[in-house]
Amino acid sequence: MIGIQQALESQKRRNRKLLSEVQFLGPRISSRVLPMELDIRRLKRLSTAQEEALVGLQIQAARTAIRSLASLAEIGELDHLGGGLDLIPPLLLTLAVTDYEGIEYTIEHAHTSVGYYACLAALGFVEERAVVEGFRRGLDIPGHVSWLPGGTQLNGGRLGVMIPAAVGQALGKRARHRDGAWVVTHCGDAGWISGQALNGFNGAHVHGAPVTFVMHRNGIQLSGATREILNKDPRPIVESLGIRIVEVPTLHDTARLYRAYHECYQLAQEGKPTLIYPVGFSSSPGKVVSLRSFAKGYEITDEMESLAGENGVDPSTEVWVPGALMSFRDARSMLECLFLVNDLPGGQGHHDGHMKGREVADVLASPMLKVNPEQQAALTALRARPPRLVVTASRPAPGSANLTLSAKDLAAVSLPAAGESKSPRAGSEAGYAAVAGAHPDDVFVVSCDLDASTKLDKARALLAADHQFEMSIEEQVSALIANGLAMSGPGPQLNVFSTFAAFFEGIAREGFDMWRYQRNLNGVNEGLNVTYHLSHVGACTGRDHFSGWGLDWINIGLTYLPYLHRFHAPADARAAFVAVRDLAANYGGHIIGIPRDDLPVLEKQDGSGALWEADSEWETVTAYRLHEGATRTILAFGAPAFLAGEAAGKLSKGGTATDVHIVNGLPLSAPQLERLLAPYTDGVVTVEDGFIGTAETGIRGFAGLVSATAAAAGLPLAHLGITDPRTAPSDGHMETWAHFGITSQALVRAVRDL
Repeated sequence: MIGIQQALESQKRRNRKLLSEVQFLGPRISSRVLPMELDIRRLKRLSTAQEEALVGLQIQAARTAIRSLASLAEIGELDHLGGGLDLIPPLLLTLAVTDYEGIEYTIEHAHTSVGYYACLAALGFVEERAVVEGFRRGLDIPGHVSWLPGGTQLNGGRLGVMIPAAVGQALGKRARHRDGAWVVTHCGDAGWISGQALNGFNGAHVHGAPVTFVMHRNGIQLSGATREILNKDPRPIVESLGIRIVEVPTLHDTARLYRAYHECYQLAQEGKPTLIYPVGFSSSPGKVVSLRSFAKGYEITDEMESLAGENGVDPSTEVWVPGALMSFRDARSMLECLFLVNDLPGGQGHHDGHMKGREVADVLASPMLKVNPEQQAALTALRARPPRLVVTASRPAPGSANLTLSAKDLAAVSLPAAGESKSPRAGSEAGYAAVAGAHPDDVFVVSCDLDASTKLDKARALLAADHQFEMSIEEQVSALIANGLAMSGPGPQLNVFSTFAAFFEGIAREGFDMWRYQRNLNGVNEGLNVTYHLSHVGACTGRDHFSGWGLDWINIGLTYLPYLHRFHAPADARAAFVAVRDLAANYGGHIIGIPRDDLPVLEKQDGSGALWEADSEWETVTAYRLHEGATRTILAFGAPAFLAGEAAGKLSKGGTATDVHIVNGLPLSAPQLERLLAPYTDGVVTVEDGFIGTAETGIRGFAGLVSATAAAAGLPLAHLGITDPRTAPSDGHMETWAHFGITSQALVRAVRDL
């Protein structure tokens, strides 16, 4: 452990140094930017000056993106320039309608980030030079979409994920802002087919989320043309899930696109989610769309004829022009993309667009990258106006004050008495109900048709309809919606997603994994203000046999511990209430694991009452049984704690004084664990209801956490838990535990054999 601790301290020093060098990150940043603001609530059409200014900004951003990739080329690197350039025109329009309160946005195809950063630079949120020289070369301007002033908090990662996350954000904003809430989500023509996205579309419709998806249907994916990879029209599929399709010819006609935005905003206020779909252009009676007409419209006839001549293509060839153009304004690359989607010789995809081997001056000399006099005049007038002030504040630090219960609230709580046998679900049920009753405007619940079993139903009965969202058996997308809810406002909030531990292990872990790439404005990737309520943990799941088991729940908690404020593992119903009260009171990411089956409500050692009261402060470790002169201890994690108490009683009566400490959750710091183990020179036994590994896999779970510290101290060790889960009875938890060797008798033997 000394080596790991030294490595950790070294990492902390490197982290501090990296964070000290950032330019655009911090706890609170005030940005004075171009006043390119459009009131989508009232403005139905763009004025000529507004349109010209937006197009001028598009050109400025495109030039920045191209120069950035030219800079990357100098060190032999590339990026997704094609998609980044395609993103710029609609994203600038989105930025103009965003007010950073009721109206926000995000980007699902987050590999287009060079366009995102270039747009922020065009408006003045970040420096153009920083994007050109720093993109993909530092913490400020990383390689995927990440939060910066003026940016989106929903940092992109895997394709499809941001669709349900944006739905959650939109639902939370509607509950907070009532009228006027809206979230715009830019997405590609690949991620829409992922399970997360399809379920997200469904969730948007079921709950009437005020959200609009803008699909960049450019017809190109990583490996080639979209038609070669998945030749499906998204419209009938997405529409069948309840999303209204709003067709536009192209995303590059700013005035027409704004009218679609206004229409979608109005529909959002009626609870009708929408998808803006650019259909593109093709020949029709009386109108021929050819390579020649396309090139003439953008004043790039010479470039087109050069590419066509090199590949023996007739310039009069009729083509389909996508409504979103990969590599837009980079004339040669844009033409190569057009050739590709029309299956013409010389076509290239440019998904991984770059500037390797290209002269940046030649690229920037294109007519498509020149600001004309009208656009320049509009930009000059815009810059002459007072700047727009946008204040961006980081999310609160984990552990900041959140939703607390008063003494009056606690006095109204009824909990099982000491000695009663009750499921810990009774305590968590009372906890959520108490918090929902005290803070009904700040509690949100995402459910998966399991509330009667996870015991969230009493809390839901106290919440308004727009604070609870039933998603049936869509566990994965429900976790992502909960993440989006956490981004719906800056204030205290409790966002709970509940399901069975086994379902989370098998289906919904994407909710945790999304935390890995959610950067706070201070530069730290951390868990969101979400509670993942995992019910039926371990083998304490009734008589469901294997189907209901969540044997890896502790290992999952340990995996994501860096992103958590706390991981709660209550040992009885009262401990479960205290845990819920604690997680509600503290901002940040939480996991709580609740056993299903009845467990005795633990008593104090002197028999004077229950071990925990409703107003007890949550603590990482509770001393359960202490015996004079004890040099051995049992550390119990979660449900089997009462077995440890029984074993300690037998051992102490037999002359082997043994203490018991209940570990209520994590993190348990290395110094804290060292101090806890120090008196027990004759050894320690751990017990848990979960998978602790084998000789082949190594020690895992809570046993693995303790083993390193104990071994470093030279203490004898033994571990009780589940080692081989392949064969088991279909009985109650006591019989199942006995089959796996988790009994008080086994604990007695383990302690004696130390």
